[in-house]
Amino acid sequence: MATSTPALVTQAGREHWQNVLASGGATTIPRWRTADAGPTAARGTAVHETPLPDDLLAALRATGLPGDPLLGSVLLAAHAKVLAALSGEREVTTAHVVAEGGRPLPCRLTVDPGPWRTLVEHAHRAAVALVIHQDFPVDALRREAGRAGPSTEAVFDPTGAAGELPEDAVLRLELPQRDGRPLLRLRYRTGALDAESAARIAGYHLSALRLIAADPDASHDRQSLLTPEELRFQLDALAGPRRELPDRRVHELFEERVRAHPDAVAVVRGDRGWTYRELDERANRLGRALLARGLGPEDVVAVVTERTLDWAAAVLAVFKAGGAYLPVEPHFPADRVATMLSRAGCRLVLTEEGAAATLDRALDALPAVRALPVAEAYAEDHPAGDLGVPVAADQLAYLFFTSGSTGEPKGAMCEHAGLLNHLHAKIDDLGIGEGEVVAQTAPQCFDISLWQLLAGLLAGGSTLLVEQEAILDVPRFVDTVDHGRVGVLQVVPSYLDAVLAYLERHPRDLPALRRVSVTGEALKKEQAQRWFAAQPRIPLVNAYGLTETSDDTNHEVMDRPPDGDRVPLGRPVNNVRVYVVDEHLAPVPLGAPGEIVFSGVCVGRGYVNDPERTRLAFTADPHRPGERLYRSGDHGRWLPGGKLDFLGRRDNQVKIRGFRIEIGEVESALLRVPGVRDGAVVAADGAGRGGRLVAFYAGPHPLDDAVLRARLGESLPAYMVPSDFHWRHSLPLTANGKTDRKALTALAARLGADGPAGAPATTAPGADGPDRDAPRTPTERRLAAAWAQVLDVPEHRVRRHDHFFDQGGTSLAAVRLAIALDRAVDLTDLTRHPVLADLARTVDERETAPAPASSGPRRPDRRTTT
Repeated sequence: MATSTPALVTQAGREHWQNVLASGGATTIPRWRTADAGPTAARGTAVHETPLPDDLLAALRATGLPGDPLLGSVLLAAHAKVLAALSGEREVTTAHVVAEGGRPLPCRLTVDPGPWRTLVEHAHRAAVALVIHQDFPVDALRREAGRAGPSTEAVFDPTGAAGELPEDAVLRLELPQRDGRPLLRLRYRTGALDAESAARIAGYHLSALRLIAADPDASHDRQSLLTPEELRFQLDALAGPRRELPDRRVHELFEERVRAHPDAVAVVRGDRGWTYRELDERANRLGRALLARGLGPEDVVAVVTERTLDWAAAVLAVFKAGGAYLPVEPHFPADRVATMLSRAGCRLVLTEEGAAATLDRALDALPAVRALPVAEAYAEDHPAGDLGVPVAADQLAYLFFTSGSTGEPKGAMCEHAGLLNHLHAKIDDLGIGEGEVVAQTAPQCFDISLWQLLAGLLAGGSTLLVEQEAILDVPRFVDTVDHGRVGVLQVVPSYLDAVLAYLERHPRDLPALRRVSVTGEALKKEQAQRWFAAQPRIPLVNAYGLTETSDDTNHEVMDRPPDGDRVPLGRPVNNVRVYVVDEHLAPVPLGAPGEIVFSGVCVGRGYVNDPERTRLAFTADPHRPGERLYRSGDHGRWLPGGKLDFLGRRDNQVKIRGFRIEIGEVESALLRVPGVRDGAVVAADGAGRGGRLVAFYAGPHPLDDAVLRARLGESLPAYMVPSDFHWRHSLPLTANGKTDRKALTALAARLGADGPAGAPATTAPGADGPDRDAPRTPTERRLAAAWAQVLDVPEHRVRRHDHFFDQGGTSLAAVRLAIALDRAVDLTDLTRHPVLADLARTVDERETAPAPASSGPRRPDRRTTT
């Protein structure tokens, strides 16, 4: 028996450490170091000490919990709870020093919801296992298994022996004795934490110990470690500045501007423009036409027009008449239009000539909905004076439909107070004043279109409606911004890339431009650096918000590139409160990751006629009685200085080129296609495309990509149709039988880089002579290289008969292609000749054509001024 014991111990130790090493994961400590913490060497350390009160020790001993609270289980459980709160993870690891002078060993702990007693018992078992297996050569096993195991930035040393911080550690918790009394000592790295944050973390440990002593059978997951002072700081000091809003609505403030300067230019599109008086009178006449058809308070009016001067009048008309504005783009599929109108309970549609085809098909299924052409409303010659319809601050102002995870879009409802607050935040933070020109560039379905239209009009400036043709032609767009003397411009980061690519090739000054804002996607540090290299005098504003929060809630105003690795979201705007919380809506420690939620005037009313999804996302603010709170599903953390940092999403929602998309809605449409038995859609990064959707499907046989795109395009707008489709015999599954999205995301990235593994080329090179579908001529090869760059695919995958848009090309990718080719082609060329060989032939014919007799440019100059 004596000879078998070491073998048994060794085998048990091997199994223990194999499980630990296989668990993986990393436990990190949030950095929190304020600017006034003082200069300290990056590798410097400091110590924070606090005595453990005698009454606390007595109370802990009285609980009867396992282990000595001074040396083991209770303190380890408290430490695990603190690490879980700091890291936002339930599985945490600390480096545990078992014996005085011993080496730290990885101790993996699970902090599942439940009573403190259970957590202490779990910690006790983990500590005992470490004592038993502390002599096992875990480093040798790590090398043998080829696994690094879990990593941690925390060391737990209840022995109280002085020890230096390991190189990769941020803090070390010790329990030394002084004059016979125990101390809680936190040794920390000063490059990561300042003295105040170290004191907070030590305080979290004391809070956990007090909670255990008070009631070990209480559920710890619903108990906060924050002190009342930190809680109040997060709820109040991190909120946006308090600002009194005027007790008037948006259209009433616009009417005041009309009376102040009726002949000033209000809105311009192309070579046409209206003064404040003209815009106001047209809006009043449209508003009376709506009232004449029985429009009541909060009745929904859909506006189905292009972004024209009449669109501006229609939006104001709906507000003036007391209705709720619903934007619908004319090119949306008829099924989607019908769904939006039906879900919103819409009975009136303002439209224009040219939008009738899609709308008529939608209205065929909705006989109760009446269409009112704008021209017909004008022809009724209603009085042009103000309507004087009373509109309350909490009255519904608008609905924007966003992608829905259940297969149907969801209509976010926002009120007039939230709209007005957002407009004032834009006016304040972007410095919009009298005479300022604000560029209106966003499609109507994008919520930023509303502030772009209205903010300048409230401040006494003017709105320049930039035509879509100009937006799709970057040189023309830059000319339009310059000649239109635009002072404030907002674009999505992927479009900023296209503008920067042009400005880097063709540097120019933009003297009127004062602020450029980006929103809709994460702004990368590299983009900010490129912007300031190209336009060092023009500040860049990173804006963040959601449709449900009346648009942007945070602004980060930069006059130089950010110092850190990421661009923060900035501070909350006026009258907006942002919390970073756990699953129970309790604020997490400063710097720790959590869900971003919103409170205050910005929070909308919910989703129209959708009580279940409203219940899941909108709730009462537990910290502000009587106010609504919106759960965004976004994850972030607070940075020192009160700025918000975005960490991504943990659900199935993505943003592609600024548009928020519920993957479930795309998958629902995919599964309705005949021949698709199973399907999944993932988002893949693509430097040339600003992100893209990739669809995988299973069925009896592969389907033509064009057929799939066409079928999905019948119910989804173009930005929601995947760029790539991949057929599989079956989709990969996880151990519990669910679609393995991680595997598909990795596969999408690999296919984007290398093409389908094992898939033959259209004509396999070397099989029957040369590859007959490879680009042949110098122009074809030049186009293929640029094509590969903007579509983010290997050049060898570009074939001479490939169709640009069928291969995932978008209008924005077409803009990038034109820039990459120095305008040898433009969007018109690509639209007419989307096949590579045809496009190359067009370029060759143009370059060999005789020069015209005049001395003007060989190609028409498509640039225009406004």
